[in-house]
Amino acid sequence: MTEVVDIFSVKSQAASASRGGDAIDVSIVVPLLNEEENAAQVYSELASVMGESPLRCEFIFVDDGSKDRTWARLTEAAGGDDRCTLVRLTRRFGQTAALAAGFAHARGGVIVPMDGDMQNDPHDIVRLVARLDEPPGFDVVSGWRKDRQDKMWSRRLPSVLANKLIRWVTGVPLNDLGCSLKAYRREVLDDVSLYGEMHRFLPVITKWRGARITEVEVNHRPRVHGVTKYDLRRTIKVMLDLITVKFLGDYLTKPIYFFGKAALLSTFGSVASLGIAIFQKYGYLTTEEVNLNRNVLVLFSVMLFLMTVLFLMMGVISELLVRIYHESQGRTTYKVRTLVQGGDSADGETMAAGPG
Repeated sequence: MTEVVDIFSVKSQAASASRGGDAIDVSIVVPLLNEEENAAQVYSELASVMGESPLRCEFIFVDDGSKDRTWARLTEAAGGDDRCTLVRLTRRFGQTAALAAGFAHARGGVIVPMDGDMQNDPHDIVRLVARLDEPPGFDVVSGWRKDRQDKMWSRRLPSVLANKLIRWVTGVPLNDLGCSLKAYRREVLDDVSLYGEMHRFLPVITKWRGARITEVEVNHRPRVHGVTKYDLRRTIKVMLDLITVKFLGDYLTKPIYFFGKAALLSTFGSVASLGIAIFQKYGYLTTEEVNLNRNVLVLFSVMLFLMTVLFLMMGVISELLVRIYHESQGRTTYKVRTLVQGGDSADGETMAAGPG
């Protein structure tokens, strides 16, 4: 008898079991940094909105080394709620690290991160989670702040330009990667590690790992209390992280291709430089003959040739490191969605079977 197993569904059900045995549908992760005026309010609104929802929720608040009374306000407001997990980091590690800490403590089958500045609307959480199960079924639902309530020149315009660049480089058609409010099936985050400022690229990384993603317009509210933690310097970090993400997405399992392309370019430059130098020796491309031992292009050609050798050596070493990375951690280079056992075919989408 044919047995069809949806790997993602099975993992979601298993992950939703809490310590006490009660299933948790959604884990809401809220990082905070110097948000003493918003900490209690964001908890109160979340508790009120999600209390009216049939979803069984937990709230995970992560204090990213705040210097004000954020932690005190948070413990006063949410410390007695058994749905809450409060995490206080030893110092400011950044939003990505704070989210990673929250994800590590999450027990729900769906994980929903959101900002702690009251600009995200908790009413959108139910819509995002419901969208996951709409045909054809999604693994990531990203919020889109279409009517964003931020300053034009310092926040909205840089964000629009950065999102266009990211869409062009990655090929992932999302309009607002910077929106923190998203819904992830837990299993798509299980084998993803966060570094730097990579949290905004999570949909891109999961998409490259085979996740189905979509986008939903969400409400965005103006900031009432506190000050923003974002400025134009963040845009520079995003551009640098984009380079890392592009490399990991295209060449993580085959780095020799990247270094091989670089080697081909340097080889072409070396041959071209040497060719021009030879032409110049015989009076071509210049007004007088130039001896090879006095032509800087010869030195340039030698330098490019040495770079070719270095690129190839780096490619081989990178290939060895990639194999060590995957084999030492038991990581596969693929991800299974649906498993068919005991038959030749089955209705619905199937993918090649394998561990993990």
